[in-house]
Amino acid sequence: MDKRKPIIALDFPDLVTVQTFLAKFPKNDSLNVKVGMELYYQAGPAIVTYLVEAGHQVFLDLKLHDIPNTVGRAMEGLARLGVAMTNLHGAGGKEMMKAAVAGLQKGTPLGQTPPLLIAVTQLTSTSEQSMQEEQLITTSLEESVAHYGKLAQECGLDGVVCSAKEVSVIKASTSSDFLCVTPGIRPKKGELGDQKRVMTPLEAKQIGSDFIVVGRPITQAVDPYKAYQEILAEWNGEIK
Repeated sequence: MDKRKPIIALDFPDLVTVQTFLAKFPKNDSLNVKVGMELYYQAGPAIVTYLVEAGHQVFLDLKLHDIPNTVGRAMEGLARLGVAMTNLHGAGGKEMMKAAVAGLQKGTPLGQTPPLLIAVTQLTSTSEQSMQEEQLITTSLEESVAHYGKLAQECGLDGVVCSAKEVSVIKASTSSDFLCVTPGIRPKKGELGDQKRVMTPLEAKQIGSDFIVVGRPITQAVDPYKAYQEILAEWNGEIK
């Protein structure tokens, strides 16, 4: 995936809506896009094939979390779709993460590079209070995120999904080249929605995020392409 470009979250219900949205962008513009559960469960693997054949780089955001054997076989199948990146829940544990890495390697066609694999640490909709009360994790949110990051790196993953506010602790706990993919990005004066831990594109860049994921500020904008261009410029330090 191209680190210079934000990842657009295609949180739409079907292929037709995706096509309508993408028609608002230049035809030959290769985008980083995210396909999450809502779209994938409705449109199936065909949506990924459509996007890949259109020249886009796909982050398949299914957040797998199951026994190691099941996750390994699922990843083997997902690797054949040609996605650039996919993910799982770090809470699934080391054996599950190792099985996922092996599955991606086994399923990747000969001569191609396996998709990047990242682990979800704590969802950006999760506050420290809810983590402690509902998950019964007694450490701080930062400690939990750092722990999942270290486990993911030990298991051979490429990085994590985390809030931009936790990037520095992830990098300190792992290494500078361990990827931090950060959702919960909002432009200045943007609506927070259901996100609790957010930053602007410029703030995320300054703190060391490798990729940012942006949904509603682009997909629900009156002019999505203009909104995308503004976030792209801010992400690349052209707007301060």
